[in-house]
Amino acid sequence: MTHKLGWGLVGASTIAQEWMIGAMRAQPGNEVVAVLSSDARRGAAYAAGQGIAKSFTSIGDLLADPAVDAVYISTTNELHAAQAIAAAAARKHVLCEKPLAMNLADAHAIVAACQRAGVVLATNHHLRNAASHQAMRQLVRDGSIGKPLFARVFHAVRLPAHLQGWRLHRPEAGGGVVLDITVHDVDTLRFILDAEPIEAVAMTHADGPVEDGVMAVLRFDNGVLAQLHDAFNVDHAGTGLEIHGSAGSLIGRDAMTQHPVGEVRLRNADGERVIPLQPHNLYVHSLAAFNRAVQGLGTPSASGEDGVRALAAALAVLEAARTGQRTPVRVG
Repeated sequence: MTHKLGWGLVGASTIAQEWMIGAMRAQPGNEVVAVLSSDARRGAAYAAGQGIAKSFTSIGDLLADPAVDAVYISTTNELHAAQAIAAAAARKHVLCEKPLAMNLADAHAIVAACQRAGVVLATNHHLRNAASHQAMRQLVRDGSIGKPLFARVFHAVRLPAHLQGWRLHRPEAGGGVVLDITVHDVDTLRFILDAEPIEAVAMTHADGPVEDGVMAVLRFDNGVLAQLHDAFNVDHAGTGLEIHGSAGSLIGRDAMTQHPVGEVRLRNADGERVIPLQPHNLYVHSLAAFNRAVQGLGTPSASGEDGVRALAAALAVLEAARTGQRTPVRVG
């Protein structure tokens, strides 16, 4: 039987329009069949513009549609938990934007609901799908830099005006750079290092009601110390990720981005060389893994548990910044 997957978009979002709809339609047997928006006129216009047959204002109505097999949740962060749990109860597979939830209790509840329902749950941590990060992970595993000791992440950007809104002005919706960007740093480092963050120290910068910049250090359970710089208000820093080990260093540039770009260099006693990469669309890569998981042929590229662990570290960063003290990363 030909694999088919009908997607319902929970949120008429920019990321769905710019990236996810195309990634879904790139998968054999996938179709975007419905969209949910709390604003009926906006939802109808979005559906018409994206060639989607149906628009809903009630998640119950969207989930009752038999054409919807899976949902992609890209609403504001405080809505994720209730929407994901409702989708699981309706036996729909779930791909949820990060952070998975606003707190760990809700994140664990999402995971448990999907496990009970027997549906696939994935967190949309796209960066682990980048060719650059996959190459770095393999090089670390191969021992190309010896024992990993330190990492540095540069993820300070200018948040585009059309995306600022709640991310800069609504703490109750989960705004702020830590829940938006630091979670991605954590997931990427977990993926490359195959290690878990256990402790955080941090300081934040804020020109408004939420933090728009952060510098943090995470200690991982393999001993690596990772320095993070994330911001919404920097124009020209560029992005990158470095892993420094006892026998060499991996230098990634233009690596923390949605686009299939970036370069990785390996530096060691033999000199420096560029690592060959085969760039691919990060979201298409992620959706292919999701489809395989739905068919019982593997796991999502980033699971619900991955989402829980990234959220736990981000919350530890926020707590460390608030208290000025070292803060353990608590997953339970």
